[in-house]
Amino acid sequence: MKSIVCIGLFALASAALVAQPVEIPFDSVPHFLKLPPNLYLGEASGVAVNSKKHVFVFSRGNSTGPAYGATAAQILEFDALGNYVREVGHNLYAWSFAHAIRFDKNDNLWAIDKGSDMIIKFDPQGRVAMVFGRKKEASDEGGPWTRVNPPRPPADGQFRQPTDVTWDTEGNIFISDGYINSRVAKFDKTGKWVKSFGTPGREPGQLNTPHSIAADAKGNIYVADRGNRRIQVFDPDGTYERSITIDVPIPPDVQPWMGAKPSPQQAAGGTMGGGAPWAICITPGPTQYLYSADAYPGRIYKLSLDGTVLGYLGTTGRQLKEFGWIHELACPAENEIYAAEILNWRVQKLILHPAAGAAHTGGR
Repeated sequence: MKSIVCIGLFALASAALVAQPVEIPFDSVPHFLKLPPNLYLGEASGVAVNSKKHVFVFSRGNSTGPAYGATAAQILEFDALGNYVREVGHNLYAWSFAHAIRFDKNDNLWAIDKGSDMIIKFDPQGRVAMVFGRKKEASDEGGPWTRVNPPRPPADGQFRQPTDVTWDTEGNIFISDGYINSRVAKFDKTGKWVKSFGTPGREPGQLNTPHSIAADAKGNIYVADRGNRRIQVFDPDGTYERSITIDVPIPPDVQPWMGAKPSPQQAAGGTMGGGAPWAICITPGPTQYLYSADAYPGRIYKLSLDGTVLGYLGTTGRQLKEFGWIHELACPAENEIYAAEILNWRVQKLILHPAAGAAHTGGR
């Protein structure tokens, strides 16, 4: 009997070792993006990669106007080697405050502007192909939008500080309508309004700042419910399926990029909590992986689509391989990630070496 118990305990211990996420070795390509003279990135809020491996950066650069409420949005294109190619949408009417960009399967580029409450689809040539939302008119009384509590009810086809966009297998469009409405808006592939799902709150299916959104090969929608420190999964009709929470211990010596170290209560929940999903992306291919980034302790996590944390990399800081508020991730391959950083005004190209990490931990 004792031998049976020992075997059982050994099996449980072995399973626990296998389940432990490992730190993934990685490199950051130095000086990857090559900007021409007198052109600079501001806060890099978005990054996307098309089928030609060209890298597009949505930056809060090219700022004009007053220090508060300035126009701060610019899309820059770089080739696969990081050489500057062009600017897309120069002085576009929708530009106000850059948030995220994504490519659909047909290489159309979608830009989400949090300041103008607009989403713009560009064709591969860089021309405007579709418009969603409408910004505040210049003839209106000046000043930023005011918030009220409780928030004003959402309106079909309109947005309040949207954050991201994705598509299901049928081409339906899902826009995370983000900071105020805390919902997901669904349109069909022609741009017709279908429905919205999610309301502000903390219960399953409710949202608190849906900050990033992605879809898997089956059309399931993954919503980075940042304020609730979880990723929620919905089917293409908007039915809640499950939640993913990232709980990897935070090293005691990690310092935030700025400000005081969060209290244990702050680190355990909310926007600045460990594992709170600021940005997510899903890799292509027959076996898909979910990547998610938090602000503190400033890591990127690799997960299977069932929510198992397989590994992690990085920490806060200003050097290469350190991060300052990753705002968007692009993952065109399992071991190739692009990270757009708000605080460090840059995009890092990361090459992961998971085999080296497995060898270091004895294959566990």
